[in-house]
Amino acid sequence: MALNNQQLAKIDQFKNVINSQTIRAQVRNSLKEHAGAFLSGMIDLYSGDNTLMNCDPEKVALECVKAAALGLPISKALGFAYVVPYKNVPTFTIGYKGLIQLAQRTGQYQRLNADVVYEGELISRDKMTGWIDMSGEATSQTVVGYFAYFKLINGFEKIFFMTKEKVEEWRDKYSPSANASFSPWKSEFDKMALKTVLKRLISVYGPMSTEMADVIAAEENHEDKVNRNIDANANIIEIDGAELTAAQPDQAQLPETAPTPPPAAQAEIIPPAGF
Repeated sequence: MALNNQQLAKIDQFKNVINSQTIRAQVRNSLKEHAGAFLSGMIDLYSGDNTLMNCDPEKVALECVKAAALGLPISKALGFAYVVPYKNVPTFTIGYKGLIQLAQRTGQYQRLNADVVYEGELISRDKMTGWIDMSGEATSQTVVGYFAYFKLINGFEKIFFMTKEKVEEWRDKYSPSANASFSPWKSEFDKMALKTVLKRLISVYGPMSTEMADVIAAEENHEDKVNRNIDANANIIEIDGAELTAAQPDQAQLPETAPTPPPAAQAEIIPPAGF
């Protein structure tokens, strides 16, 4: 896209920020020899997003550093992590691929998968166990739902499914940016839906590292803060902001006991079809 003089000035200001000793040191400490590529990616992210240019460049850089600390690329195209604005405030948020990456690092997942469910594939659902039979053949390219599944190396396995309608209800309830023109729910609905089911599954049933638990807690805390602000300013403020997803799952789905973390092992990651 062609940039005007004001945008070019903002990009120069952002470059000055990330060239500061503080930012460069934080990125270098996290990524070592890959720090240069990440810093270049920060510039590409900022210069390619007009909404980020309306944010404080130092705050944008600090949110990007959060991705560096987790060892996740910040490129939108890759889908591991994002920095998106809410009311001109940049916010770090993890993508569904980032969740898979952090789960894999725990060494406790033998299998991990998330994918869309097409019309005709879903045969039945067992409400008692939560298990679903998807042995049917797709009769169209119409997406009817989304699932996430894992199996730990100690044998414990769990699956979580949401219909597309339930995902839309979840989005409308917990994502104030759902109707924003640049909302990822509009441009990448399936990826956002996969993140939602995967996050709900892992946050309730799956073992999490400290860094993974911190990321999920931070997102939920930010989400709660935004929604409280919306409730307090109903019909006053205009929402035009960041990607916000999962909150607390239904209590009826909570397991009685959590699985005992087994020794570390390499997980087999099954990427969702088409992503």
